[in-house]
Amino acid sequence: MCGITGFWTERPAGADAAAAAVRMMAERLRHRGPDDDGTWTTDDGAVAFGHRRLSIVDLSAAGHQPMRSRSGRYEVVLNGEIYNHALLRAELGGGPWRGHSDTETMLAGFERWGIEGTLRKLVGMFAIALWDREQQRLTLARDRFGEKPLYIARLPGAMLFASELKAFDAWPGFAPAVNRG
Repeated sequence: MCGITGFWTERPAGADAAAAAVRMMAERLRHRGPDDDGTWTTDDGAVAFGHRRLSIVDLSAAGHQPMRSRSGRYEVVLNGEIYNHALLRAELGGGPWRGHSDTETMLAGFERWGIEGTLRKLVGMFAIALWDREQQRLTLARDRFGEKPLYIARLPGAMLFASELKAFDAWPGFAPAVNRG
């Protein structure tokens, strides 16, 4: 049970401020992943990811997240497990692989098959946030059954996401409101 969190904002305050904000959000998810934690931001701080890791598939440091694709195009955080990652890795071939993580396999898939093509191939329970540097696009996705939680808060000029709602409480000025529509 890992935890992911992050945001996109149209009024970035810089990478340092973004890193501090997402670190506080991820700290609220500490109980979801005692094995490791990590953060990542775009250079301007407009997008930030936080991750709390519970090591399941790859217990080594090679499974650290957020994780960057081999080409550097994609950055991802994953909560969950990709059950068919060994089959996908065999289909992808190539290498060398940094480790044995399903996250690394998924990233290689994004580079080979694109985002939608890879998501169609994934079998498992997952929630992900993916940043495409080339397209400057944030993608949030879950498995077909929505087994892993992924909450989203839309605010004026920003969007937050997290595995648990409590991560949003760390966002400056966040005031929860339920959308009943």
